[in-house]
Amino acid sequence: MAKLSGSEIRTYQEQGYVVPDYRVPKTMLKRLQKALEESLAANPTVRPEQLASIHTPKTDPEDTVGHQTFLDTALDLDLVELVSGVLGENIIMWGCQLFCKPGSDGMEVPMHQDGQYWPIRPLATCTLWLAIDASDQNNGCLEVIPGSHRGQFHYSHRLENRNDLVLNQAIDDARLPNVDPIRIELEPGQLSLHDVYLAHGSRPNTSGRRRAGFTIRYMPSTSVLRRDIEIPFAGYPVNWKEKALWLARGSDVSGMNDFEIGHS
Repeated sequence: MAKLSGSEIRTYQEQGYVVPDYRVPKTMLKRLQKALEESLAANPTVRPEQLASIHTPKTDPEDTVGHQTFLDTALDLDLVELVSGVLGENIIMWGCQLFCKPGSDGMEVPMHQDGQYWPIRPLATCTLWLAIDASDQNNGCLEVIPGSHRGQFHYSHRLENRNDLVLNQAIDDARLPNVDPIRIELEPGQLSLHDVYLAHGSRPNTSGRRRAGFTIRYMPSTSVLRRDIEIPFAGYPVNWKEKALWLARGSDVSGMNDFEIGHS
């Protein structure tokens, strides 16, 4: 059943992440696997770890070629139901991305906070990370610092001028809890949820096995996507002024989000 249990909600609140006792249907997984292969073929000049806005059509030369399957999945009622357990009944879906690490040179994602790159105010987002391939410690699975979301700290980040990283900023802050990262290992069709303030990253993949994951970003509609805020370059381009929003459930409580911009 696509619903977070009470204990899963408490885990998310206390640790900043949870792996629900839920798997997407096999039919959905097969559609995602097919869409992944088609998207990789349609975007040969883009690093497969950086396939942002994979749910929308290509609108300028720097955009990726999107695929309808990813938009359909992001608005799936069961997935939105899971997210409602931590965000409430009024939910906006605002972004999707493929993080597909090749088995030979899959790029590292340095330990970071997502809010470093997002003009959402108040800052609030739940990220759903769905495994299309098996994701484990050997092929660069997601790693998180449990509890690092508490207090809603904006940790200090340093700029990383390396060309082997997916993102160009890494946490450099003594306030980060001194605990070992937790590896989130997932089988195809499993998923995790994590909070926008949670410190997380992933290691390079040289295992010989690809690691593909699909991320969906949801925010409560009490927050607003502020198109007027200038955001530091994240390592690949994002056009926030034209970012499309979808009301996935309920209503726009803020009354300030635009659901027409970015829609053709």
